[in-house]
This record gives sequence, C-alpha cells and structure tokens, in this order.
Amino acid sequence: MRSLLAVIAFAVLAGCATSPTDPLPKQPDAPTSETAVSTLGKEWDKADAKVAASVSIARENADKPDVVRGETTVALSFLPVPAPEELALARARAANPADQKAYGDAVAYGKKLLAKIEADFAKVQADQKRAFEISQLKDARIKELTAEVERVKQEASANLWTMAGVGIAVIGAIATATVGPKVGIPLLLSGAAIGAFPVIADSEWFSLTVITAIGLALCLGLWYLWDKIKDANNKPDEQPPPQV
Repeated sequence: MRSLLAVIAFAVLAGCATSPTDPLPKQPDAPTSETAVSTLGKEWDKADAKVAASVSIARENADKPDVVRGETTVALSFLPVPAPEELALARARAANPADQKAYGDAVAYGKKLLAKIEADFAKVQADQKRAFEISQLKDARIKELTAEVERVKQEASANLWTMAGVGIAVIGAIATATVGPKVGIPLLLSGAAIGAFPVIADSEWFSLTVITAIGLALCLGLWYLWDKIKDANNKPDEQPPPQV
C-alpha cells in the first residue's frame, strides 16, 4: 500500500511538472495604470502649449518691449530654473546676433531633442499598455494555477478515499472467506461507501445519500442484533449430567 501511494504521488507531481504552460513575456518597466501616464502627458502638453503661446506672442510683438517682457515672464513660470552653463551659451548667442550659425545649431538641437522626447514618451505609453496586458495575463495565470492546485488536491483526496475503500473491501473479502459473511459483508459495504464518498460529497444528492446510508446502517445493525438473538434462542439448552 505504501508503494502504491508513492507511485500515485509521483504520477501526480510528474503530471503537474510536465503540464504545458506557455511562458509569459517579460513585463516592461512601466506602470500598469494608464492614469499615471496619461495624466502626466496631459499636464506636460498643457504646460508646453502655454509656453509656446507666450513665446509666439512675444515674437509677434518684438517691437513692444513690455509685451515681450510680460509674455516671456509667463513662459518662464512654466519652466525650471535654467542651468548656469545653458545661460552662458544663450548669453554668448545674444552677444553676437549676427552669428546665425549659432542660432541655427541651437534650433536644430532643440528640434532633435523635442523629437526624441516625443518618441520616448510614445514608447512609455506603449510600454504602459503592454505592461497592463502582461499584468492581466499574470493575473489569469495565477487564477489558472490556483485552480490547478485545487484540482490536484481534490484528486489526491479522492485517491486516498478510493484506496482506503479498496483496502477495507479487500479486508472484507478476506473476512467473508475466512470468518463468514456476517463480518465480511459489512466491511465490503463500508469499503464501497468510503470509496464512493468523494463522488457523493460533490453531488447534489449528498444529503439524501447520507440519510439512506444511515438508514441502511441502522437496518444492518438491527439485522445483526436480530440474528444474534435468533442464534441465542436456537442454541440447545445444556442438560445437566444425570445423577448416578
């Protein structure tokens, strides 16, 4: 019996280990919530739009120093404090306005940097969407594995009940052949009931089956008691030895 249990346990574990499961793709390093990325992107777009609007108005009113000063002040309110080295470069350009190459290089660099920022942010959005999809796949896989574990546990429990029932039935068969049906038949019936318990427990007829089993057990007990009383009544009375 112990060897049989070991074989069954090995088979169950081997079945679990060799069950085909597709590997999940690597989840990108990005938030799974769309709200975080979309909200940040909308705030950036809003700030960029206001800066662009103020600078555009300042250029349109280049001959009005008060307007230029006011609009650039508004634009600066949406921007971080400039780094000293960037201020030095800007001052160098302003000190030599005739050097159009310096301005052209700065404009080209700005457009290139803006294109890279937009591409990087588009990748972040794509990674966020992919991360959310893979997160859902992981949740589904967890549910699948949890269900598989529960199924294996139920099967293992059912196998134990079945083996216990078979063992008692074997003992009942041996008892029937050696001791007699009065002892063997109840063991056989008990083994059948134990082996069928997992199926009965999951059935909608569980309550009716239990009541029926209890009734049969009572009937079997009454029959056994009646048989014992009958045997006692049919036993010949022992006569005392004759007196000499």
